[in-house]
Amino acid sequence: MEIALQPSLFDDVDATAQHAGPSLGDLGGTVQRTVLSGGAWVDVRPGWVSDSAEVFSRLVERVPWVAEKRQMYDRVVDVPRLLSWYGEHDAWPDPLLADARDALTRHYGAGERERFVSAGLCFYRDGRDGVAWHGDRIGRSRSEDVMVAIVSFGAPRALLLRPVGGGETVRHVLGHGDLLVMGGSCQRTWDHSVPKTARAVGPRISVQLRPRGVA
Repeated sequence: MEIALQPSLFDDVDATAQHAGPSLGDLGGTVQRTVLSGGAWVDVRPGWVSDSAEVFSRLVERVPWVAEKRQMYDRVVDVPRLLSWYGEHDAWPDPLLADARDALTRHYGAGERERFVSAGLCFYRDGRDGVAWHGDRIGRSRSEDVMVAIVSFGAPRALLLRPVGGGETVRHVLGHGDLLVMGGSCQRTWDHSVPKTARAVGPRISVQLRPRGVA
């Protein structure tokens, strides 16, 4: 698959560092938390993955991307993004994703039940791809506080959050190795989306890491 990506300037700096190649930064003391209403919170760690453009290229080539179709009222439509999913016992497509899973589990230390075990991948090829307002409310997240971590690779795209039923929107722009973690009641009390855009934007891969029983 031939995909053109404009790398981050931070990736250029990281590539010349002593420890060249993709790696994870620290989490302790570097995560910025925003407390939302209703017991929800969001953590952001910009540039968590160094040399993220290399990981992006590897995921483009290694992941068996699927173009799904869904029923929309009286017609079947294309899902506006490519998808893939890796479970607890699958071989993940890149060792850095497994390292990210383990690092997040160590940092948040919420016990065996909240250990990150699965990865859902979305490939937003350009501004025509996106995802509508939703919450991850299949499984335990319908009634329990859970965490969903998103690691972004590729061109920056906006991720929006708003309270269920409407309210003020919170906007984060994620790309080039950024990390965002939604926690507390966020999946029950807030919705999130990646809106489509008419602006010229590059491709982005979003990796959503979830604990057991959350989809």
